Amino acid sequence: MSSAIEVSQLRKAFGERTVLDGIDLEVPTGTIFSLLGPNGAGKTTTVNVLTTLIKADAGSVRIAGHDAATEAKAVRAAIGVTGQFAAVDDLLTGQENLQLMADLHRVGPGAGRLIGDLLERFDLAESAGKLTSTYSGGMRRKLDLAMTLVGDPRIIFLDEPTTGLDPRSRRTMWGIVRDLVAGGVTVFLTTQYLDEADQLADRIAVLDQGRLVAQGTPAELKRQIPGSHVRLRFADLSTLDAAARVLAGATRDDEALTLQVAGDGGTKSLRSLLDRLAEYSLDAEELSVHTPDLDDVFLALTGHDTEVSAK
Repeated sequence: MSSAIEVSQLRKAFGERTVLDGIDLEVPTGTIFSLLGPNGAGKTTTVNVLTTLIKADAGSVRIAGHDAATEAKAVRAAIGVTGQFAAVDDLLTGQENLQLMADLHRVGPGAGRLIGDLLERFDLAESAGKLTSTYSGGMRRKLDLAMTLVGDPRIIFLDEPTTGLDPRSRRTMWGIVRDLVAGGVTVFLTTQYLDEADQLADRIAVLDQGRLVAQGTPAELKRQIPGSHVRLRFADLSTLDAAARVLAGATRDDEALTLQVAGDGGTKSLRSLLDRLAEYSLDAEELSVHTPDLDDVFLALTGHDTEVSAK
């Protein structure tokens, strides 16, 4: 699979403060990559360098095969950027906002059809003639992303695309992002919602104090953190006692009639656990597997809570 974004030893400082200290990234084409980190970690600076808004002090950046330092115009032609706040003109209607973008991109005779397709795709056709000042937050975010797509970018940078949206609007945006990727678009996502990164991202990188402290799939990152366990609930105290003898080292809760058994969250260890119970003809009333989530990963890697943002 080819790479849409390649970053090697990226460095950036503002005065004596080093913001990015040797960043290495590779984003395969047609995937969703999420960059996470606490406030001040360097996420916005990274995005600004990748989108040619600022220049790096050292290192190399290639976007869609183009060098960001020497081929900035070609990079800009290949990307789209949707910021944290919807960049729509409240004095224009939804259709007029899209027409403005089409004019700026010099789309030409096919602009009308393109605009109509985008309005339908984002479920904005019925509101196309209304001023965007009357749009809900979710509608504004959808229109903002639709405006980004007028230029047919193959790589899209999404900066907190669902901040402030209600759960239903968030899931609608998730569906739109997935559809874009299914069509071959590459998405570089920053988000303040760890569950959003967990749901959408093929790969995640965690940035802290200007350095990448971890990279991998959501599942790979979770496996780095200890804390996986199986929780078993039994029908009565006598069965709990018997199971506790068989599963030495398990943590018991007599009031809840449960045992908590440490594990790696894998099917092999779970099968072994159940085989041990079956060997002694012991049955659990309920079984649940608990694994660390991205909140746990984030806290373990950065020492910060999960109030992350794209700042």
